[in-house]
Amino acid sequence: MKNILFILHLPPPVHGSSRVGLLIKESTLINNAFECRYINILASRKLNETGQTSYQKIFRFVGLWFQLLIEIIKKKPDICYMALTSTRAAFYRDVLLVALLRFFRIKRVYHLHNKGVKRCQRSKINRLLYRFVFKDADIIILSKLLYKDIKTYVPVSRVYICPNGVEETPANIKNRKIKPEDPVQILFLSNLILSKGIVVLLDACSLLKEKKIDFKCHLIGGEDELNAFQLNDYVKQKGLEEHVDYLGMKYGREKRAAFARADIFAFPTCNDCFPLVLLEAMCDGLPVVSTFEGGIPDIVEEGITGFLVPQRNAKALAEKLEVLIKNPELRQQMGKAGRLKYKKEFTLEIFEQRLKNILQHLSYQE
Repeated sequence: MKNILFILHLPPPVHGSSRVGLLIKESTLINNAFECRYINILASRKLNETGQTSYQKIFRFVGLWFQLLIEIIKKKPDICYMALTSTRAAFYRDVLLVALLRFFRIKRVYHLHNKGVKRCQRSKINRLLYRFVFKDADIIILSKLLYKDIKTYVPVSRVYICPNGVEETPANIKNRKIKPEDPVQILFLSNLILSKGIVVLLDACSLLKEKKIDFKCHLIGGEDELNAFQLNDYVKQKGLEEHVDYLGMKYGREKRAAFARADIFAFPTCNDCFPLVLLEAMCDGLPVVSTFEGGIPDIVEEGITGFLVPQRNAKALAEKLEVLIKNPELRQQMGKAGRLKYKKEFTLEIFEQRLKNILQHLSYQE
């Protein structure tokens, strides 16, 4: 049995990469296929610590570096799986971990849950570091659309595609009765980060209100770049108090209930790779309105499971939301198509099998 050392992100805080890390750690399929050891690489413990440098995080990293050294000395892994962060301060932290792996000549596979290499390579130092980090490494990306970000440093022969998956929950398609007298429920679910498009969504809601369209928009997520006061203040500025509610964080049953009540899922992000929340919405039979961002066009089929609009375009977003609000049969049709696509491509079992196959292939390569 091959020995794999997993260096990954584990919650808290809860975000896409840490959720996937937890799924891998708890996967019976993967743990039965390999001798697995796990190291949590995540230095942040709260959402508002992400991207920030502090003495606490430096001390955590020093401990992490020595933990990795001890794991390597104790039993050199056949392969090291690493959830590499490719930008910002966390990338420079990861470079030091990669240096240790390269020193001991350990086979590396990076699972990229983020992008930005193409943008950050403008710096000469970054270009040198990217060449060092990616040299002789294999890469797992979430969508073929994301390869262009690392094309300069990684040959296509070393790239494997493994879309994310999420745990299946009972679909609520049959429970979504068409009731013209009830306002259509729009759901947004993400931490309050500007790049997730929350302000764009509120601007779109304002345009819908101006056209006297009846709707309710529920915002769910943890405070981050925006706090509750700032968000609610913007809602008041737009005169959307009767249409928009911020419900804070929701987990478990409360989160599932929010999906069950919704009729449309809106996620106008301008900085994402492969959002898990879109898979959750499709699993629950919701039509999706999102953007041409990252690997999202591989998730949302334009005009079939939902609509895609240009980034930061509130007018285009409002137009597509209006189409869905006024066409309940189309909502049902797209929701069912999304559910079928989820079942075919994005279940947790499919993700686990794909990842297992990739790791087995890499583990037995000479």
